[in-house]
Amino acid sequence: MSSAKRLVVCGGNGFLGSRICKYAVARGWDVTSISRSGEPKWNAVTSSASPPSWAHKVTWERGDIFRPATYVSLLKGADFVVHSMGILLEADYKGVVSGQESPIQGLRKAFSNERRPGNPLERKVSGEDDIRPPETREQLTYENMNRDSAIMLAKEAAREGASAFVYISAAGGAPVLPARYITTKREAESTIASEFPRMRGLFFRPPFMYDSSRPITVPMAAMTGAGALFNGFTRGLFSNFLGAAGAKPLKADTVAEAVVEALGDQSVRGPVEVPEIEELANKSWRKNML
Repeated sequence: MSSAKRLVVCGGNGFLGSRICKYAVARGWDVTSISRSGEPKWNAVTSSASPPSWAHKVTWERGDIFRPATYVSLLKGADFVVHSMGILLEADYKGVVSGQESPIQGLRKAFSNERRPGNPLERKVSGEDDIRPPETREQLTYENMNRDSAIMLAKEAAREGASAFVYISAAGGAPVLPARYITTKREAESTIASEFPRMRGLFFRPPFMYDSSRPITVPMAAMTGAGALFNGFTRGLFSNFLGAAGAKPLKADTVAEAVVEALGDQSVRGPVEVPEIEELANKSWRKNML
């Protein structure tokens, strides 16, 4: 029997998730990606429309993160599971497209302080159900995307005996985002850590991520870098206000390499902040150079 570790990445066809798959494959791991569309549109995550050579070593599966029954069978035998999905902005897509709701109204909803549905464990959602509550079934919200999908994936991963679970969180919010963007991520971290203590939880908190394959991210990283310099100059006085906009940006490959290194290191658990992400990536790089 093969001794290779088995990794399942939900969101493995995305900007960061695809790179996690790449570095895991480089270690000889058995890698499965789960997403609604299967294999990535390569020109959206790399600089080429053709799949890279490592992509043929990944099993690209389809599944709906909101319906655990569509992906739970793919978790069997997994050593590690990664949740690499989330949204920056909410949208009631059908409402906007049909003209029933304006984009401005959507923004008002996002910044609203109205009471939101509890997480799926509190609502006693079954793995056979759609985890979204009926009132937000047609909308991607911070609660159902950033929080609830991760909690349910962790629940199913723990049930299948996975030894470690990575949740891609964030270094912080940003002045232009509703507070719920980061509070839902922190709620996911807290719930996963407390409800599934036998599974090693790793909560990566990356800053803004960039790569030359997505040209728009490079100038945005430069602006974020300026925010990080300002934050350092003011000795973190505005850290709470700036959030991730005041943290040093990192290349997506740096974060991905750190995730894979952390999964292989039993001593890493809990929140993984920006300095530790860089340290883990450097550790991985040094190993590969030897």
